[in-house]
Amino acid sequence: MKQRIYLDTSVFGGYFDDEFEDHTIPFFERIKSGEYIILFSSVTQDELELAPENVKVLVKSLRIDLSEFIDTTEEAIDLATEYITEKVVGKTSFADCLHIALATINRADFLVSWNFKHIVNVERIRGYNSINIKNGYRQLEIRSPREFEKYEDN
Repeated sequence: MKQRIYLDTSVFGGYFDDEFEDHTIPFFERIKSGEYIILFSSVTQDELELAPENVKVLVKSLRIDLSEFIDTTEEAIDLATEYITEKVVGKTSFADCLHIALATINRADFLVSWNFKHIVNVERIRGYNSINIKNGYRQLEIRSPREFEKYEDN
């Protein structure tokens, strides 16, 4: 069974960013080869509306048969609000919280992001997951694209 991976907006931008491309491009090669099912949310879609054209082309290159579109629900809004109420992050990070909530509720195997300040951060991950567990959800694995690199055995 293929792993279901939720991509936040930063991963698409990372494809064209000098700092992140060395890890993001190989990750997208694995995505395009069909190794994963990609979860793509209305939050990501909204955030990408202002993205440069090359980022939009990358998004459109994803295989529809290996993608799931996720709409924002009241359940996700409530969970995202709880992350803020419990001070995992501040109020200005609501969209980041929605990414976490949508990935959690839709049982993603991983959420992948380059956002180290609000998402891929040990203290934040513990906070998100403590609230997830308290609310009956499973823990969410939160990683950067770097952790999806393949290494050849010698």
